[in-house]
Amino acid sequence: MSTLKQKLSGINRLFLVTVVLPTLLAILYFSLIASDVYISESRFIIRSPQKQTMTALGAILQGAGLSRSQDDTYTVHDFILSRDALRKLNTQLKLSQSYGDGDFLSRFPELDKDDSFEALHRYFQKQVSLQLDTLSSISTLRVHAFNAEEAQLINQMLLDMSEALINQLNERSRQDMIRYAQAEVDVAEEKARAAALAVSRYRTEKTVFDPEKQSALQLQQISRLQDELIAAKSQLAQVRNLAPKNPQVPVLQRQVGILEAEIQKETAKVAGGERSLSSKAADYERLALNRAFADKQLATALASLEQARNEAQRKQLYLDRIVEPGRPDVAVEPRRLRSIAATLALGLIAWGVLSLLIAGVKEHQD
Repeated sequence: MSTLKQKLSGINRLFLVTVVLPTLLAILYFSLIASDVYISESRFIIRSPQKQTMTALGAILQGAGLSRSQDDTYTVHDFILSRDALRKLNTQLKLSQSYGDGDFLSRFPELDKDDSFEALHRYFQKQVSLQLDTLSSISTLRVHAFNAEEAQLINQMLLDMSEALINQLNERSRQDMIRYAQAEVDVAEEKARAAALAVSRYRTEKTVFDPEKQSALQLQQISRLQDELIAAKSQLAQVRNLAPKNPQVPVLQRQVGILEAEIQKETAKVAGGERSLSSKAADYERLALNRAFADKQLATALASLEQARNEAQRKQLYLDRIVEPGRPDVAVEPRRLRSIAATLALGLIAWGVLSLLIAGVKEHQD
């Protein structure tokens, strides 16, 4: 009988320690001590201008509009939970003081009494949660605080700072885009200017404007002289056949000689020695080709600069607020009844497991 009483006494003490006492402490804490926690929730999405595909079919299927930018969403998430964001919040809202208004288990500094900025950052990461819906790319931001206005204000400031970060990234992207395009234009302008000066210098030194066009004019002149030479030779032949001693024969012979000399002179200008147009054409064509290529490069660079300026006028990223930060009217946490029930359930489980272990050990000893 005494052995049974000892067993019951041991079980009662175990039940008291594992179930009754923790449950009473949970009732005491969650009923009288635990501070109300308010949660402000907002939702946003990061969008970027949708790039059209190069093919016509792709352009028809895809069209223009806005596309989701998930990589930049992670950038915003990291910033919201970063030390930089916390430092700005703490400077304006004194978070280390406002989060110190809670009970001894939930306030800052925590039980270790560490009030450093690193400890505040670890505590802040517990009070701010971010969830990303991978299907819709919508981010949900929840902020916990001991005051409803404080929770809403922190949520609002986090969104404002995130939007400022997006604008900063946009501005840097615009500046880099225009700076690179302007540098390309400057280089192309210098090349075009050098090519034009080279052509002008060549024309001055060689006393030629355009060998190809001038050669065409010279060839027309030679063709006209050749026609006159043929006519003069025909007339000379006719006069010799009719009257060999006609006084016009010497005149016609001199005319033929003058025309032949003139043709040789004009031909030498087109295809003769170093001063002929043909000898100058190769160098001129090379310089003209360089100038044309430089002009095309300049035109392409100017078009790229104009496109960069047009692109810079649009924001590269957009933070669209789907749900504005709400002001909670009731404290959502702590969930007192559920927490007490959970403590009771865990205590019963611990009591059952320990009872079985103790019974097994005693049975083994007997």
